[in-house]
Parts: sequence; structure tokens; C-alpha cells
Amino acid sequence: MSGAVSVDDRRRDGRHPRVVPSSARPPNDPGQYDDLAAAWEDPHGPLAMLTWLAANRAALIPPATRPGAVLLDLACGGGLLAPAAALLGYRHVGVDVTESALRIAAGRGVSVVRGDVTRLPVADAVADVVLAGEILEHVPDPAVVVTEAARVLRPGGTLVLDSIAATRLARLVAVTLAERLPGGPPPGIHDPHLFVDRGAVVRAAALAGVPLHLYGLRPSLPGWVAWTLRRRDTVPIRRTRSTAVLFAAVGRKAGTAGASVPADRDVGAVRP
Repeated sequence: MSGAVSVDDRRRDGRHPRVVPSSARPPNDPGQYDDLAAAWEDPHGPLAMLTWLAANRAALIPPATRPGAVLLDLACGGGLLAPAAALLGYRHVGVDVTESALRIAAGRGVSVVRGDVTRLPVADAVADVVLAGEILEHVPDPAVVVTEAARVLRPGGTLVLDSIAATRLARLVAVTLAERLPGGPPPGIHDPHLFVDRGAVVRAAALAGVPLHLYGLRPSLPGWVAWTLRRRDTVPIRRTRSTAVLFAAVGRKAGTAGASVPADRDVGAVRP
């Protein structure tokens, strides 16, 4: 969100506080998520689309294949993946820089770590699944994050990411249009200069031993209409052929699952 917010009286339905934005912060300022802390719990608030994308991400996660399997969630925010991680049998570990979001995630059962996704405070080859959802467009060099994600991934493990492509169409759709529509990103939450070079991400992942398959994403139009009319609390995300605006990627790290990696290795071990 591009500005500081205040939390007014609770909404008429009594469930969620109303978040009122102003314009005090620059684009891509991580402090925006502190300002929007109350919105993690609001299915019709300014962070609603993150819930929709999290559901799409969850559908790409394979069930855990061993006791104590670790799902490492980069930029975990308010822990939106917690229910899916638990259902699939993972220990859910979340890394983020925003303390307010980490407190909310911890309340949802996530084992939280405050850290930088460009230099993860996590040992090599400890995660069975690594998620990098809606974070690559917030860092100067997305390839560094992808390389770090691959480093902490176990052989045979799964990498799932989604982001916004570095295209003119993405600037038009994801910023100029979407920031003015219900369910779109809060104004100023993205700096379009940081949108992601898909080829660079694919190359970085391949060099790290994780070939990626990309596909496009878009919200369901009928679902979005029903959401705006308050007839539902979420919007399905659909796949598209074009990756020119929103895109997702999934890949498996080369090697056999669990090969040469102790099953009880501590995911929280800080890298030297």
C-alpha cells in the first residue's frame, strides 16, 4: 500500500476492521504491509488477491512424503498458506521481513523466521517445498532469490513461484488498471521497474538444477463479479497461455528426493 493507514471502527458485519489508506509511503516500501496488518484477516480488504493467489499456489504443492517434511514459504506474509501446509502434512516455516505479518503467521501455526529472501538464514537442502509467491517483483534481482530458493531445496523437492512479468502489458494491467479496481493491488504496493524478467528467472533456476514450467494466471471474471457483489469471499485463479502479466512457475530440483540429506537436518540453521 502506498500510504499509512488507520483502522476505523469494525465493519458493519463485525468481522473485520476497515483499512483506510493515505499516501505517506513510497512505492514498494515494506512498511506498507505494517500499515495493512489488519487486512490479512479481511477477505474483501486490500490484500484479498493475495489469498486468491495463495490458493492457486497451494494446488501446486505435492503432499508430504516423509515425517517432518518442511515447506519453506518465502515472504510468507500473514501465513495464508498455513491451512494447506497443515493439510498436506508439512512443517510450515515462513520467512519475511515484516514483523507484524510474522506475528499473524505465527498465530496461524507457522514457524516464523525474520530474514532477507536474498540471503536466507536457512541451511542448504533442508526444504521439501519452497514457495516464492508474490515476492520476486519486490526485489532488485529476482534471480538471486530463485538461486537461494534452489539452494535450500532438497534433491527432488518442489519450487513454486508466482510474480508479475516485466512487460508493458503488465504495467497497464497490474498497475494502471488493477490498482483502480476492487480486488486489485493497493496503489503503490508495486514498483513496475522491479517487474520480473521471466527468462532470467528460468535461467537462474536451471543453473541451480530446477527446470521450471511457466504458465499465466488471471482471476476468474464471474468469480470476481460475485466477489465484488459480496456473494463469495474468494475468487478462483485461472491458468492462461500468456505469461505476459501474472505468471506462475513450478519445477523439481534434480536428484532423488532425500538423497544425501539427513531427514532431521535443522531448517533453522543459520548459514555461516
